[in-house]
Amino acid sequence: MLKKILIGIVRFYQKFISPVLPPSCRYYPTCSTYFIDAVKKHGGILGAIMGIARILRCNPFVRGGVDPVPDNFTIFRNPHPEDYEDEIIAKKFHNK
Repeated sequence: MLKKILIGIVRFYQKFISPVLPPSCRYYPTCSTYFIDAVKKHGGILGAIMGIARILRCNPFVRGGVDPVPDNFTIFRNPHPEDYEDEIIAKKFHNK
């Protein structure tokens, strides 16, 4: 139930609020997508903590880059984005 509520709030943001703001996320996947993925993977409470930590990391003082949701709970950046099974990330790390 909590998962559905949190995901619904983020989807509302993605559909109605984000389009009127300039693009500013420094990471891939975007912070809102990361939040949804974290909630799906780690549950409502831990996923929300991870999503909020990611949003706080997304600021002008951070380089950004590829930062997928890790398999284990952490509030820090994923140290091994190359292990993430995503088409764009796979191209970034495996076509060198």
